[in-house]
Amino acid sequence: MHTYEATITWRRDGQLFTDNRYSRGHRWAFDGGAEIQASSSSSIVPLPMSVESAVDPEEALIAATSSCHMLFFLSFAAKRGFVIDSYVDRASGVMEKNAEGRMAMTRITLRPDVVFGGERRPTQEELDHLHHESHEQCFIANSLKSDIVIEPAG
Repeated sequence: MHTYEATITWRRDGQLFTDNRYSRGHRWAFDGGAEIQASSSSSIVPLPMSVESAVDPEEALIAATSSCHMLFFLSFAAKRGFVIDSYVDRASGVMEKNAEGRMAMTRITLRPDVVFGGERRPTQEELDHLHHESHEQCFIANSLKSDIVIEPAG
């Protein structure tokens, strides 16, 4: 078992608050020292109450899913002797009402574009297997109810 921690901090900073027009900007701090400015999505809470330049929880969920898949993919590829020069994923998510009528991230689509180096290149079957295995092992994907679609670019 592993335990992960984050500290999420928000402060009113003198705003009225009861008018519901307070800033949703806040800070995420992680145990390794990284700090990220976060906010609600401006598509959910309009500007100026949201902070456009900050990461919102929905974006973070998509990024965590993509990052988890990528890390497994890189590891599995290395174990099979493939050299990867770059991996770029333009991931996206769809927020809509789920079967229970609640707003939820119902679909996350990963679009990894992997550039292989070296002499050994995977066949399409091997590439598909690497993505399938990565998806099956991804801790984040295993934690979500959303559909996660993998659409490799290559």
